[in-house]
Amino acid sequence: MQALLRLSRAIDWLNSQVGKYVLWLILASTVISGINAVVRKVFNYSSNAFLEVQWYLFAAAFLLAAGYTLLQGEHVKVDVVSSRLSKRAQIWIDILGFGLFLTPVCLAVLWYGVPFFVQGYQSGEMSSNAGGLIRWPVYAMIPLGFTLLLLQGWSELIKRLAFLQGLIDDPTAKKTEKTAEEELAESIRRLAEAAKSNAH
Repeated sequence: MQALLRLSRAIDWLNSQVGKYVLWLILASTVISGINAVVRKVFNYSSNAFLEVQWYLFAAAFLLAAGYTLLQGEHVKVDVVSSRLSKRAQIWIDILGFGLFLTPVCLAVLWYGVPFFVQGYQSGEMSSNAGGLIRWPVYAMIPLGFTLLLLQGWSELIKRLAFLQGLIDDPTAKKTEKTAEEELAESIRRLAEAAKSNAH
């Protein structure tokens, strides 16, 4: 179990790092959207590439951050019944969910998603829209995102089994460390302060 807990910590670290950087994709998508709107209004010019890159960035953020969201315990849950059960019963529900639902779904998506990405990559498939982008980079987000989600599901499964054995504290307890959003806001603030000091 100790080896599995080390694997769990490595997976947690990986998804924590992904979560920190994926937030920048949302910021980039927002900035591109704003620039696109200004260019369209001021210069009466628009490009499908601008629109599609926003979709690509949003898709990447949504899919790549799925594992991080699970790590933070922020996926939608229906706690009406489970909240009335004992902690051990709640943990067993999670174990069954990760083992019987999340794992098969992720494996099924990977079974179909990997060939879908490979086909798009080999064919060099392009968007059907005029001036659109190549498609395989966004197709790659499907196997990447679901691999990260699957790994995190296994990490959560390991932690819950370890908790039942009394090896670790409750893995479902909320952590008080900074969220990725707070870290992003702090990074933006530091960049703004650095730009201001360089201007002087």
